Amino acid sequence: MKRNLTLILVLLITASLVLASCAQQPVATEAPQAQATEPPQSEEPVATEEEPMATEEPMATEEPVATEAPAMEEVTLTIGFTSSQTGAQEVSSKRQVDGLNLWLNQLNDAGGITLSDGTVVKFAAVTYDDESTKERVQELYTRLITEDDADYLISPYSSGLAAAASIIAELNGKVMITAGAAEDDAYKTGNTGLFQLYTPGSLYLISTVDLLKELDPEAKVAVVHESDKFSTSVVEGLKPYLESQGFEIVLEEAYASDTTDFGPVINKITASGATVLLGGGHYPDGSTFARQLYERNVGLDFISLLVAPADSKFPELGDAALGVATSSQWELSATHTEEEAANFGVEWFGPSGEEFAAAYEAAYGDPPTYHAAGGYAAGLVLQKAIIDADSVDPEAVKAALEAMDLFTFYGGIKFDTTPEAHGLQLAHEMVVAQWQKNDAGELVREVIWPADVATADPLFPSSAP
Repeated sequence: MKRNLTLILVLLITASLVLASCAQQPVATEAPQAQATEPPQSEEPVATEEEPMATEEPMATEEPVATEAPAMEEVTLTIGFTSSQTGAQEVSSKRQVDGLNLWLNQLNDAGGITLSDGTVVKFAAVTYDDESTKERVQELYTRLITEDDADYLISPYSSGLAAAASIIAELNGKVMITAGAAEDDAYKTGNTGLFQLYTPGSLYLISTVDLLKELDPEAKVAVVHESDKFSTSVVEGLKPYLESQGFEIVLEEAYASDTTDFGPVINKITASGATVLLGGGHYPDGSTFARQLYERNVGLDFISLLVAPADSKFPELGDAALGVATSSQWELSATHTEEEAANFGVEWFGPSGEEFAAAYEAAYGDPPTYHAAGGYAAGLVLQKAIIDADSVDPEAVKAALEAMDLFTFYGGIKFDTTPEAHGLQLAHEMVVAQWQKNDAGELVREVIWPADVATADPLFPSSAP
């Protein structure tokens, strides 16, 4: 039994030695070193940590920042004006408004004006029928400013209506571009927000007198005109210039705007011995006057009337229109060009005359008159002033208008900035046009002066009495 115990003890000792030697093997195993080689693998996370830095295309995805430029604010400015849908100024006013609306639609369709900060400027128009009356004009321009919140104003057509509107514009500190208003006086009363597109009334017939000097320096002149503000201002500039050029004024007569029977006036013209008639006023009186001169067979050598002969409706008079001339603010056949602007060293802006005329005729079915061109040019001038100001702030736009020296298809644009005549037009010049017959016997309006842009020789003596 003792022997058995010894055997068991030996076995136990042997087993414990075996177990001891097995327990040392974990120290010898290099499994931990195999894990130590994993860090090189796990360096991919370190490498991949650079992908966020590479994918800092989120910094390119600062498309939040980039997208803010295209998605910048869109501003719609309201242009307020009245139009004579009824009354004495209806025909010419409609042309002016059509021209302005064409500009507005074209600009909005093209995406508006984009300022340097990304702001997109577009335009909306608010207009009312002024019925060709000053009282209605003042009521409606007040409404445009106080109720419709008009940002900028365009004048109504005609000097008298524009003068009435200018009082309201100035009282409310609004910039107003005066299209269709040639009279000088509104710019000599201390106004600072008016900017005139037409050649001033005092210079309206100067080109016609220059032409007459070439045709007949001995002509005896009758000056017969509508007694409104515009026509009177034209005559006030005309008379001293006629006298300075050696012409004799044998008759000066004014007639009321609503005159329909010119018989008494025509009798005075005949009795005066006049060979040339200069005068007129607007479309209703001018067209009636021309027709009655023809019917009475007065036999003048040359007739030049304001406004009416410039309209495309004038040939409806038939042979009574033949030979009648007019001073025109713009004619397509003598339109101004980019080359002309370059020769003067002046910046060009806007479409060509041909482009404007084609777009106008496509929109309205009639060739444009100077009234339509003036309406379109009013929009162009406002557009350029906003671009130059790089702002819609009225004071910045006003400063841009004061600094403007520009050529468009309509002609030169530059404003007087002196306190004595602030806003008066300085750069725009007139042409003289006359109704003649083409080879097909159709009445067409030809430019006859200045000679360098004339499309035909003057019809003189006129074959129309």
